[in-house]
Amino acid sequence: MVEWNEECDVLVAGSGAGLAGAYTAAREGLRVTVVEATDKFGGTTAYSGGGGVWFPVNPVLRRAGTDDTIEDALTYFHAVVGDRTPRELQDTYVTRGAGLIEYLEADDRFAFEMLPWPDYFGTAPKARLDGQRHVMPTPLPASVLGDLRTSLRGPLDTDRLGAPLPDTLIGGQALIGRFLHALSSYPHVQLRLNSPLVELVVEDGAVTGAIVERDNERVAIKATRGVLLAAGGFENNDELRKRYGVPGEARDSMGPGGNTGAALLAGIAAGADTDLLDQAWWSPGMTHPDGRSAFALWFTGGIFVDQDGNRFVNESGPYDRLGRSIIERIEDGSLTLPFWMIYDDTEGVVPPVKASNVSMVEPEKYEAEGLWHTAATLEELAEKIGVPAANLVATVDRFNAMVPTGVDPDFGRGDEAYDRAFSGGEPPLVPITRGPFHAAAFGISDLGTKGGLRTDTAARVLTAENAVIPGLYAAGNTMAAVSGTVYPGGGNPIGASMLFSHLAVLDMLGN
Repeated sequence: MVEWNEECDVLVAGSGAGLAGAYTAAREGLRVTVVEATDKFGGTTAYSGGGGVWFPVNPVLRRAGTDDTIEDALTYFHAVVGDRTPRELQDTYVTRGAGLIEYLEADDRFAFEMLPWPDYFGTAPKARLDGQRHVMPTPLPASVLGDLRTSLRGPLDTDRLGAPLPDTLIGGQALIGRFLHALSSYPHVQLRLNSPLVELVVEDGAVTGAIVERDNERVAIKATRGVLLAAGGFENNDELRKRYGVPGEARDSMGPGGNTGAALLAGIAAGADTDLLDQAWWSPGMTHPDGRSAFALWFTGGIFVDQDGNRFVNESGPYDRLGRSIIERIEDGSLTLPFWMIYDDTEGVVPPVKASNVSMVEPEKYEAEGLWHTAATLEELAEKIGVPAANLVATVDRFNAMVPTGVDPDFGRGDEAYDRAFSGGEPPLVPITRGPFHAAAFGISDLGTKGGLRTDTAARVLTAENAVIPGLYAAGNTMAAVSGTVYPGGGNPIGASMLFSHLAVLDMLGN
């Protein structure tokens, strides 16, 4: 028997995009307690530059005049994900996202706008190349949050570089800010920081609540309707990464430090089955003077070369696909870290990376750490970064010869719509001819792990025998990703987290 210290209807562990579940519960009149393991709300979502969601044919897109159809979106999603995850789970994600946007827009504290973002597999059947499946939250004045302003995580430059808090919230910060603003208006909502969920309470096979650590004490919280685990992945736990075979290191993840897998382990201890535990949302990572390689995209020039001075990948491809290509080469022994971006002096010494996510600091700091190098010739540059000079010269010469044709026969750079998203629709092939020449070190980064507890279409957690664990739900990166081993489009992680959190509470309500 458990001696309960607190009681609510819905207990939500985590405060990222899973707040959609907390909001749904509060709006529908349920008593809600949100427990966040760290001292800030927002999770990985608060670090997202766009905060977008991939929800085909939602009201925002319909108002913009999209001619997309759910049938086309399903065809695309099925073709990309395949049979790696249950078809009914995929169908739920694709078909129910629009309804969530409609639900949120009924509250004037939520607002979204279209941000065209091409699907990440441009040659798959029914891929949308014009980006009309992606929307993002509109900016929000930070002052709206009142006393909660300083409890909102990030942005990244604030947390890693000490930059001042912005006056306007954008992207993931705007999304979390809107949820916090809405939740704070309900008297039956408790928002708790520094309160990690460490154990689930199971009685007669059902989850009836959880044990939370607060002020060095164990607090038992009874949840009469259910417990929703939406506490992120385990990307910042090197021991778990090693146990489950996740490439890379915690230091190079973009997830907040509190994402160590405690909620996941609690679910496993309660009898939950898992899937995809060796998977993450990957990306190339530009290495910064603090030794961390951070998610980077939007390259306006440059090529990547390996330790032999050879190109090995489509540098303009979608970041998860690019990251997976890098990992495959690391695992087969053909690539060692760091790999190098080679570029000329067209934009100066700073690499042609327009979205480094963590802002670049002074060039001399990178140079002092041996991360950026400059030389008058490619031969000299090759010596500085330790690659064969003849190979590097030949690699650059071959690439430069491709530029006038606009075609990359080696790696297909520019063949898909996403490749051209940052070059005005033109081939993203920029010559490397103007000295001095530069090299910048890169590693592998991730946006978080994507393996977790297996669920059904209502986000109910399942056992290995496919039985539902009553009272237990999962969403976000605590849930095994609906997209399996791929990343179909921008906004898929946040969208899935929001949707399955929402569906979890609807199930608790009997809807």
